[in-house]
Amino acid sequence: MDIKGGSALIVGGAGGFGAATTRRLAEAGAHVVIADMAEEKGAALAQELGGSAQFLKTDVLNEDSVAAAIAAATAKGPLRAAVVVHGGPAAGARLINREGKRYPLATFQRTVDIFLNGTFHVMSQAAEAMAANEPLADNQRGVIITTASIAGFEGQVGQTDYSAAKGGVIGLTLTAARDLAPLGIRVICIAPGTFLTPAYGMPAEEAQKIWGPNVPNPKRMGDPDEYARLAAHIVDNDFLNGETIRIDGAQRFGLK
Repeated sequence: MDIKGGSALIVGGAGGFGAATTRRLAEAGAHVVIADMAEEKGAALAQELGGSAQFLKTDVLNEDSVAAAIAAATAKGPLRAAVVVHGGPAAGARLINREGKRYPLATFQRTVDIFLNGTFHVMSQAAEAMAANEPLADNQRGVIITTASIAGFEGQVGQTDYSAAKGGVIGLTLTAARDLAPLGIRVICIAPGTFLTPAYGMPAEEAQKIWGPNVPNPKRMGDPDEYARLAAHIVDNDFLNGETIRIDGAQRFGLK
């Protein structure tokens, strides 16, 4: 699908994966709306890309906020691509800690709300906007790319909330693709392994020493642009649909 002249929405567009994807889709000729809570980073990226992008502060748990971001995108052209790659807090703890105390339901629910319900908010509203598009070749109106994690397949100790949320995003993929198929809207999920993003909160060299050796091949953490290149290919390749694609260097998470 050629998105030149259309618009793209990148939710979490100021983060590591999101910024790289914003640049890639802007290069492909789309007007990109950077939807994120990080105002300073988002505004700086929009300024860097000039007329190809704009920033809008967006809360994935607020339907009006998501609607405003989609409206900003459709004002610039038909919404052809929506990439959901926002981050958020994932506290993480064992179901029962060493003191015998259970993991709080409220904390679990907050993580699921952000990563799973937030993804659904964006997906449903983006699909509604795409359904109004004039179809391109093969009746294609748009593509929605969500982001899970390999933790959605192999959750480690202390990842109950995060693994459940990301597993939910994986489970949503095929059903959503089937729901939206008559409208010519594709749904693909990307499940990254360990990537060098600001989420690790440490210098790149230190993170690579800790996490890089755990990746079979190549023996390093992923680069956010490798995610972005995959996302751009998914947009371009109309026969990719209803699948979760791992991008992890053959890594499989162990117990912890």
